Amino acid sequence: MSKELPGLRASYEDRDRVVDVLRIAAGDGRLSAEELDSRLESALSARTLGELAELTADLPVTPMAKAKDVLVVEQHGGRYVREGRWYVPARIELRAQLSRVTLDFTHAVITSSVLRIETEMVHGKLFLVGAPDIVIDTDGLSSTYAKVKLRSKSHVGDPRLRIELAGTLLHSKVIEKRR
Repeated sequence: MSKELPGLRASYEDRDRVVDVLRIAAGDGRLSAEELDSRLESALSARTLGELAELTADLPVTPMAKAKDVLVVEQHGGRYVREGRWYVPARIELRAQLSRVTLDFTHAVITSSVLRIETEMVHGKLFLVGAPDIVIDTDGLSSTYAKVKLRSKSHVGDPRLRIELAGTLLHSKVIEKRR
């Protein structure tokens, strides 16, 4: 939020950012349910950056602090699903065997322009769900009896997120899906 230009018109993205901060603050116990409802209503109807800044002035500076630097996923059998509003770290360590892992970026809060997924996957499936402005790079993958099925183009102008896959796949699949 720009403190120098409080009269500047707020964008949808600015409002969404404030809504995320408010929801996290409520989840942390910093706001009551009533106060959250009131501030959410104000955030969604705010016209300027100054109005938005007032709603979060007494809260921690940024929701990005909630994102850990590394998300470690160890899944042996069964399913692991990360979807909805979740904070995408700069790196994910994925160790999966005989399992299905789904990382859905559709409504995720992107904290970095590059996500590195370091994987050791044996007899599993990794589903990456996202939008057309996400680019997936598989140059760092070493695969044996594995399949990679991607829809994204590596020449997207300015991707919202670049996912770099690295590590090993043994009898596994990586599949990109779009919502």
